[in-house]
Amino acid sequence: MKEVIPMRVLSTDLSSHIGERVTLAGWLHAKRELGAVSFVLVRDRAGLAQAVVDGTLDLRPETVLEVEGLAVTASQAPGGVELQEPSFSVVAEPAEATPVELRRPVLKETLPMILDHAAVALRHPRERAKFQIAAASLAGFRRALDGLGFVEISTPKIVASATETGANLFSLDYFGRPAFLAQSPQLYKQTMVGVFERVYEVGPVFRAEPHETGRHLAEYTSLDAEVGFIRDHFDVMAVVREAIAGMAEAVRERAAAALELLEAPLPEVPAEIAWVHFEDAGVDDVDLAPADERRLCEEHGDWLFVTGFPAAKRPFYTHPEPGRPEYTNSFDLLFRGMEIVTGGQRLHRYDDYVAALDGETEPYEGYLQAFRYGMPPHGGFALGLERWTARLVGARNIRETTLFPRDRSRLTP
Repeated sequence: MKEVIPMRVLSTDLSSHIGERVTLAGWLHAKRELGAVSFVLVRDRAGLAQAVVDGTLDLRPETVLEVEGLAVTASQAPGGVELQEPSFSVVAEPAEATPVELRRPVLKETLPMILDHAAVALRHPRERAKFQIAAASLAGFRRALDGLGFVEISTPKIVASATETGANLFSLDYFGRPAFLAQSPQLYKQTMVGVFERVYEVGPVFRAEPHETGRHLAEYTSLDAEVGFIRDHFDVMAVVREAIAGMAEAVRERAAAALELLEAPLPEVPAEIAWVHFEDAGVDDVDLAPADERRLCEEHGDWLFVTGFPAAKRPFYTHPEPGRPEYTNSFDLLFRGMEIVTGGQRLHRYDDYVAALDGETEPYEGYLQAFRYGMPPHGGFALGLERWTARLVGARNIRETTLFPRDRSRLTP
């Protein structure tokens, strides 16, 4: 890609220009005075570069500047190269000192402080690396499903009724009529199976649930998929495996430096992920608790599908398990002790929906149209991007891997 700034060289490309005068552009990340010499770190989108200055440089950290200098081998400098005999041109100066210290290898501020000042804190190389991994994961998800013949769709986020019965919704005034923010694209992506057979979507979803935990948000990015002409939920689980493997591979290809910086081990995704039925999972409730998720991964490894969840804890559109209707053809995927994917086989016959809704079909008439006119057996899944990224990088709180998180107490920045 051609750079906007003429003749600009990125920090990671300096080693290709030893002995040449080059121009860098970025932010003044940090400076250190050592006798009559100052060492200046410049940060650009690729990394850090060092320039050696005679005397001092009277500029604040985060000053945007251009640096012209001679690229010289220096074993102690980032990338083994530094700029000597530099000249500096100021592009923009900060109005005040930054509220977080970006010069430190790891930010020392508390998570609330970091989130309050995200516009600056996200510039830190370790903070930025988390979102490079998230971006690579998205690219891998799309590539994997595109390769399986899926079509990407975009569905409304303002809806007339709940996606799932009994769920908490964010309500809004839609030109004088009640409306809600969508909890998921579930009903729309099922409808689109009748059009494309295989669809996926990447977009925000909204949950008005009063959680104060390290794994829940009021808004997050959901990676959804739905596939038609399946035999049962195990066919959907096979697609999940391909999607996850594609995401891991894309992180390996596109964000290796970010993984290295965060010292985050990239997992191997087995060709077949082990599974256990809910009845055999040693759970005394109708759902998995966080402690159950951790225990099951300790027993079975980093990756585990739990199948056959009780019907009492699955949405109305979930297909019952043949012969045992108290269980369902559904699953969760656990990764390193936490659920990151939920999915299953859906009902596909109109009469089954009428029965599941106890005849109260009016709020879902638009959705049920598709099933009036013939739908194949189908199923799908949803994966939370922020939770996936948190498990990859070892973050304790999902807010660490969320751009500008939204929860009960946070609506800004």
